[in-house]
Amino acid sequence: MNLEKLFSLEGRVALVTGGQRGIGKMITEGFLVQGAKVYITGRKGDQGQAAAEEFGPDCTYICGDISTVEGCKTLAVELADREQHLDILVNNAGVAWGEDYLDFPEAGWDKVMDTNVKGLFFLTQALHSLLKAAATADRPAKVLNVASIDGLSINPWETYSYQASKAAVIHLTRKMASRLIADNIVMSGIAPGPFASTMNKAARDHGEQMAKNVPARRIGNAGDMAAAAVYLASQAGDYVIGTTLPVDGGIVNAMAADSPPAG
Repeated sequence: MNLEKLFSLEGRVALVTGGQRGIGKMITEGFLVQGAKVYITGRKGDQGQAAAEEFGPDCTYICGDISTVEGCKTLAVELADREQHLDILVNNAGVAWGEDYLDFPEAGWDKVMDTNVKGLFFLTQALHSLLKAAATADRPAKVLNVASIDGLSINPWETYSYQASKAAVIHLTRKMASRLIADNIVMSGIAPGPFASTMNKAARDHGEQMAKNVPARRIGNAGDMAAAAVYLASQAGDYVIGTTLPVDGGIVNAMAADSPPAG
């Protein structure tokens, strides 16, 4: 292992779902700086194309919807038409739904679970041959699943299906990782805390207020997220398998420390 290039992604091909905004954009920017060729995907073609142009010539947008199995397969075919292999897959695309417990609808479960959990599984499955084509024992392919600290601890908001979906992503990461490593594909995860994004409007619009509840006394920034993703996607993270890394300024550990003792 070349320690001088421990975090380099030079020559690597990556796909970041939902890479045009929020957490996905932070990850895409980090990968591009480290030398990767990055494909981003999302359902809104105008936004995706504009983001790819902003990122520069090493970024390409592919329109795709991962909320259905057919959409996952179509995206995999689109990518296979362009690339012989895929070094890095980031399952970042996700949705949320908030509504009062007594009014929470079935649609709020189906939409969230189909995208956040089912889509993650079936897109990874559809891209397995491309990932395997890139993978060797010395340089494994990587799959990064973006979960949330809401999958590690509960929050006060009535986002029942979202919190359940992110807990499922964390457990699914463990299970899938134990299978994928047989093909030299390393799967791990990231559990973001408060980062300003369209999905996390509280952090975006009330960052200073939220920072008061973060042990690090600030919300996360683009560099924090890029660093974590580059670490796991590069050779530096080759021996991190099935683990989901909280990137949260210490929130989850602080909550655990504040919990009353059992018994």
